[in-house]
Amino acid sequence: MILVSSCLLGLSCRYDGKEKADERVINYLKDKAFMPICPEQMGGLTTPRPPAEIVSFQPLKICTEENDVTKAFVRGVDEVMKLVKLQNIEKAILKSKSPSCGTYEIYDGSFTRKLVKGSGIMAKRLMANDIKVINENDLD
Repeated sequence: MILVSSCLLGLSCRYDGKEKADERVINYLKDKAFMPICPEQMGGLTTPRPPAEIVSFQPLKICTEENDVTKAFVRGVDEVMKLVKLQNIEKAILKSKSPSCGTYEIYDGSFTRKLVKGSGIMAKRLMANDIKVINENDLD
């Protein structure tokens, strides 16, 4: 079973209310069992919502330009992890650059669109639980 960021499948769940359907992901999954997830929605955040970035990892702090949304992000990751355990998830294809799903790069917390090396909090949790995590660009 493969976990997949819902936005990559064309679901309008991103912070801006848009989808990011990725034909590479959709084609890759055609003959595979998969489960779409959006940890931010699962944590109780609305769509659309203000963009959020990881401001700090120690202690963890995820904010919009106006509010601390750390608790919602953590709650969403906790909910996803329940599904991971129930569904025997072995692999995840996640949306790049996201504070939840980013795999190799995330925004630096300054809200200036500057990227830094790092992973989102869900990607990190999955990797810590021995789940293979890739992003949509790894399917090239």
